[in-house]
Amino acid sequence: MFLSTLAFSLANVFVKEVSHLPTMEIVFFRCLSGVVFCYIGLKRANADWRGSSRKILFLRGLFGTTALYLFFLTVQNIPLASAVTIQYLSPIFTTIIAIFILKETVKPLQWLFYAMAFSGVLFIEKFDARVSLLFLFLGIISAFCSGVAYNLVRSLREKEHPLTIVLHFQLFGLIFGFIFTLFNWKMPAGGDWLCLFLIGVFSQLGQVFLTNAFQKEKAASVAIVNYTGLIYALIIGWFVFGETQTVESLVGMSLVVIGVILSIIYGKRQRDIERIESTAG
Repeated sequence: MFLSTLAFSLANVFVKEVSHLPTMEIVFFRCLSGVVFCYIGLKRANADWRGSSRKILFLRGLFGTTALYLFFLTVQNIPLASAVTIQYLSPIFTTIIAIFILKETVKPLQWLFYAMAFSGVLFIEKFDARVSLLFLFLGIISAFCSGVAYNLVRSLREKEHPLTIVLHFQLFGLIFGFIFTLFNWKMPAGGDWLCLFLIGVFSQLGQVFLTNAFQKEKAASVAIVNYTGLIYALIIGWFVFGETQTVESLVGMSLVVIGVILSIIYGKRQRDIERIESTAG
């Protein structure tokens, strides 16, 4: 999971390096490499790339691509650590949306942790002039779309091959990215091509490491490790892009991370208690 977080962080660095390119063009190249990797993997696994749950796969692609596009847009326009922190709200949206999609419940104390996390985001926007209300809003929409996408993935559990799910997300981004670039193409120059290639490579590596981590360790434990990405973002933002942080911004980031982590730990603990009680009954 540490390797996954590092790989995604490096991908974000190269996204920011090509901020002069249209965001959807970056999505196109990122998904192009993803489609190639997924198709090769499905061929080796002798699995059907088309899938059977077409409607849900389509929606997963729609929400996943929207989340990716808006996240890249925030990475290009606000400090890296702030963009990453806002995206950390996605587990909260995942849980809330699961109430309606998967009929799951949220305990009262978890709402307090969610409020803590959202107050941290507002703290960042209020005390960091580089984070405008527009990009704060777009970042929150990105986290919301990620939450919807994660729930759709969960609903496809044991119905589709994991690579089939990922492939449809990449295909959606590839197709719509291509359509967009027909009307707003900007030719990459020199090192841009290398950056676009590395965005795809590191994103795919991050996905592979992430999948392996969730397969070999408990989900809650792995998810918490994901928040080390903020440390990477702070260090890389400082050394590579010269992005310093105020004390107030750091407090806001801490509130987000602490709020989300507490909700994950509490949610896991409640599920364990319910499982023990049901077994005892």
